[in-house]
Amino acid sequence: MPLAADQWYGLIGIAVAVAGLVRLVTVQDLVARLVSLNVMGVGSLLLLMAVASRGAEVDPLLSALVITGLVITVAFTGLGAVLIRRLEGPDGGEDELP
Repeated sequence: MPLAADQWYGLIGIAVAVAGLVRLVTVQDLVARLVSLNVMGVGSLLLLMAVASRGAEVDPLLSALVITGLVITVAFTGLGAVLIRRLEGPDGGEDELP
């Protein structure tokens, strides 16, 4: 029995989220961790869209939540990049006292 399109998207969403989680746990670099958090977010949004498209019609509420999640992801990615830059600093994260 072949899988429907929403089931495929659900499985792909789970796989992408798990891949991001594995990368988040195994890497030490802060930028790589930020990217892996973004990958996990994309996987969860893909899974949410798979749930939204299960019926004859696409649920508009879940679609709006996905669009809102994309906007929030962009904002927090920018915030995370600024925080990483502040933590690491121009000298590689070593703070020197005057």
